Amino acid sequence: MKTLLEAIRPTTFIEPEKLRKYLGVDLTIATETFQHTGSFKFRAAYNLALNVPNAEILTASSGNFGQALAYACQLLNKKCTVVMPGTSAQVKIEAVKGYGATVDLVDTQKIGRNERVAQLAAKMPDAYFASAYDDSFVIEGNASLGAELATKNFDVVVSPVGGGGLASGIIKGLCDAESAAQIFGAEPLLANDAARSFREGKIVVNEFEPQTIADGARTISLGNLNWAILQTGLSGIFEVPEEKIIEAVRILFSYANLKTEPTGALSLGAILDNREKFIDKKVCLVVSGGNVDAGIYRQILDG
Repeated sequence: MKTLLEAIRPTTFIEPEKLRKYLGVDLTIATETFQHTGSFKFRAAYNLALNVPNAEILTASSGNFGQALAYACQLLNKKCTVVMPGTSAQVKIEAVKGYGATVDLVDTQKIGRNERVAQLAAKMPDAYFASAYDDSFVIEGNASLGAELATKNFDVVVSPVGGGGLASGIIKGLCDAESAAQIFGAEPLLANDAARSFREGKIVVNEFEPQTIADGARTISLGNLNWAILQTGLSGIFEVPEEKIIEAVRILFSYANLKTEPTGALSLGAILDNREKFIDKKVCLVVSGGNVDAGIYRQILDG
């Protein structure tokens, strides 16, 4: 049985000359697109599956955490059930099934993911409910990425924000390493509950699941554990318009030869929309994953 650090792939650091010149920013990409299952979520999922004693794990996910947990459970010989919105990227649905997990698709206009999880949990009393972000094992797993970033002495780190699991983990890893880097979040403007929470000083909840193109950020709210870390650890949250998310996906393809999902491109979208804030700084752009349907990716690139 492998430890977390033995199981994960180290993040890939790219110093994209064309993109640096295009932006006029000293930029390094830390991409998790080459992580197991194509996103940072494997760090969290493996750490959780490794440490909980339960033989069965239940979760809700739009895709990346679901497939990461499914794979982690496959490696550790545990059962896995994933509640997914019917609007999830087909590539993610198929990936979860491919790793041997049970997929429960729901219409989120009729029933919330958490409500469906509660229904299933009542029938699965021995299962551990794994939040994709609001769980100490998740945060600790993602802190392994923060520890890697801390070795590079960045002035600024920009991370996508959905439920807050990645950003809070990065903050923890950087703080544990006593890094002086500023950490900013990047969130879709259409799903800006984290930014509103940051402004109001308390967790703000979306009334409905926001239909941003960044499907990994279609969360109802931040997690309680995440909020406690983000509130003190983030220097700010950038709200990224949909057109900037799309532009960022195209630019990462054209200027860095990197395929990313829209959620993974949020951090570049934040820089595109606020470039002047990053001049004369050593910036790390966290790209969280690359799992995107071929059809959607083609539409984005074709414009």
